[in-house]
Amino acid sequence: MLEFLTEFPSLGRSDLSAFKQGIDEGFRAFSRQYGEALEAFFNPLLKFLVWFEKVLINTPWPIVILVIAIITWLGARSWKITIGAVLSLLLIGFMGMWEDTMATLAMITVATLVCVALGIPVGILMSRSNRAQSIVTPILDVMQTIPSFVYLIPVVMLLGIGKVPGLIAVCIYAIPPIVRLTNLGIRLVDKDVMEAADAFGASAREKLFGVQIPLALPNIFAGVNQTIMMALSMVVIASMIGVKGLGTQVLRAIGNQYLALGLMNGLAIVALAIIFDRVSQTYGKRLQAYRETGHD
Repeated sequence: MLEFLTEFPSLGRSDLSAFKQGIDEGFRAFSRQYGEALEAFFNPLLKFLVWFEKVLINTPWPIVILVIAIITWLGARSWKITIGAVLSLLLIGFMGMWEDTMATLAMITVATLVCVALGIPVGILMSRSNRAQSIVTPILDVMQTIPSFVYLIPVVMLLGIGKVPGLIAVCIYAIPPIVRLTNLGIRLVDKDVMEAADAFGASAREKLFGVQIPLALPNIFAGVNQTIMMALSMVVIASMIGVKGLGTQVLRAIGNQYLALGLMNGLAIVALAIIFDRVSQTYGKRLQAYRETGHD
């Protein structure tokens, strides 16, 4: 009895070893059987990522900065944020981090597009079905709380080292906010507004695209903002499996104890994060103000 209280009952060492070995062998068999098919499936995404990265790196830097400044202005409508973004990019280039920054920018942009393309439909599905919400929510909880290094293992086993495994790892970590906030935004749409839409004879599709999604846009953009922030936070970890960019240099600085290199590249990641954050937040606030003005 005393032994039962002091030692937690567990599988024997041989049984536990067999259990772990069974999982590993099963996943290896799955990888051998479907690995090539998965690589072929993700190949168009890889080609797009490589093409976009080459476009950013090979385009003359004044044009890239001009385009980013225009996008920043259209999103934020603030001269302070636009000038801050331009000065940050000029400083990054002056410090010799331009190509790494463009590689990181390409990865984050593509990851965000993938997360938005997958996350918004899943969020809409959750908002229209309580059962779907009860199924998807625990999956999102696991995706957000499981240590990042853990899901690098199956991704690398399936697809090896490279850009696509890194992109998938980033998306797994970054997609939950856009899903959750899309679901929340649509569920928070005023019931009186929905009743009015019903009274006008709107179909389910018209209510979704004409009423619910426009009113939920501030929440959706808050989700996009959080997704971008989480994607940027994964840059260094993704560099461990072959994703080039600022994260590679941070990893190199850690391995060789180069303080200046790590600090400079870390601050470049911070600069990108601040630009993305300010633009998406300001745009979301403008949408919110427009909605409130329209309501009044």
